[in-house]
Amino acid sequence: MAKAIIITGGNVGDVKDTLRRAQQEINKQLGIILRCSHSYESKAWGFTSSENFYNQAIILDTDFSPEELLDKVLDIEKQLGRDREEEARIKAQTGERFAPRKIDIDILFYEDEIIDTPRLQIPHPLIQDRDFVLRPLNEIAPEKIHPVLRKTIHTLFEEME
Repeated sequence: MAKAIIITGGNVGDVKDTLRRAQQEINKQLGIILRCSHSYESKAWGFTSSENFYNQAIILDTDFSPEELLDKVLDIEKQLGRDREEEARIKAQTGERFAPRKIDIDILFYEDEIIDTPRLQIPHPLIQDRDFVLRPLNEIAPEKIHPVLRKTIHTLFEEME
């Protein structure tokens, strides 16, 4: 088994219920959840939205490869109501890089692997720039060392503040 760290989030609909359902599906479809952070509320990042986001970090044991894990994550997002076509329409209308969404699940780390393909980047390339990622990560994995930046999550979190 491999340890992966993912983050779930969203800002459309009953987000707390969606995050709870995402956690259930992750445990059912991806592997065994070992640790789960509290849910943290934050303002939208990278675009304008009147609705705040809720995010939660999860550590899990999985038998899937990183690419298989990505496929499964995308399936769970779709199952929980993520509509990427609608998001694309909103982004085209607003000209913004991101759009509101019911659920978003990102793979942050997969063991200490570094993967950089057109389809998948691990570690997630924006971890160090996002308080909404570092805050829940710091709760459940403060000593995790970012394999590219060679700093702990706690150090990255402190540097952000």
